[in-house]
Amino acid sequence: MSRSPRIKSAAAEGPHVPVLLNEVIESLALQGPGLAVDGTFGAGGYTRALLDADTSVRVIGIDRDTAAITGGAALQKKAGKRLRLVEGRFGELDSLVEAEGEPHADWVVLDIGVSSMQLDQPERGFSFRNDGPLDMRMSSQGQSAADLVNEADEEWLADIFFHYGEERRARAVARAIIEARRRAPIQTTGQLAELIAGVVRVDPGSHIHPATRSFQGLRIAVNDELGELVAALHAAERILRPGGRLAVVTFHSLEDRIVKQFLSARSGRAVQASRHVPSVERPVPRSFAPVTKGPVLPSDEECRVNPRARSAKLRAAERTDAPVPEPLDAVRELAILPATAGLRGGSRR
Repeated sequence: MSRSPRIKSAAAEGPHVPVLLNEVIESLALQGPGLAVDGTFGAGGYTRALLDADTSVRVIGIDRDTAAITGGAALQKKAGKRLRLVEGRFGELDSLVEAEGEPHADWVVLDIGVSSMQLDQPERGFSFRNDGPLDMRMSSQGQSAADLVNEADEEWLADIFFHYGEERRARAVARAIIEARRRAPIQTTGQLAELIAGVVRVDPGSHIHPATRSFQGLRIAVNDELGELVAALHAAERILRPGGRLAVVTFHSLEDRIVKQFLSARSGRAVQASRHVPSVERPVPRSFAPVTKGPVLPSDEECRVNPRARSAKLRAAERTDAPVPEPLDAVRELAILPATAGLRGGSRR
């Protein structure tokens, strides 16, 4: 990758510290004029960096969180016509960009997962650090975490905690929830965290709360985060012009695996959905060429300053002039909660 000017951290301008910020900007190789799409606007950290890196770059910032769009008003005013903010799902970023009168984009950046400002607001129900309503919705629509916890059957809950949260004690957690809700509904993050802490034990000296993995699983299920990621990768493929670049920052293995498999398949390598599904080998147009060789990891210094960066990985690729291939079913499978005999409803695609 060619070297780009270092961008100062956006931490001073917002509550959310963008991870791998300089590496993202460098991987995009910004050279305007052109249109960049920040599919996960949040507190605007990446958007600020995009605007600062090249004054001829325009940005469309997308977020499904109304609070994020409202919070970006000052930045939008400062940037003027160079920045447009759009409320919507990043899995539909191509349609949202086209609705703004833009048939193509030159760069797309995605920062996957929950933002620190969402975690820091107890009323949003994402975190157990402060007690709040058990919500976890990135938008105000659809099923909340409380709905899921109090209505799903034991098998469904166990699958969510095991597959999405990677919680080894998933079945015991699900069983404890079923027993507890028979007495009274589970309504707050504190209630659920205390319940899980009575079931899950962590190693002495560990800084990880016993409820961390289960909360992650619930959040992913409530917001269909993995399904949205798969949709966003395909949407970016459709909207990027030849030579345009995609940069994706992930924070856990489930997200990174989807990005890795998608970009591997689109650059001509086989993709494997799971240990039980054989690799898919078929000639398809190579719609992306790798920019990064494997994942780019944060430096020790960044991890020291911003502990959130410790699990981050950046992967980037450049759009070729190949036509858009058929959607990758094998990658879609990675986002689907595996079916069990007791499963009713859920993310089925």
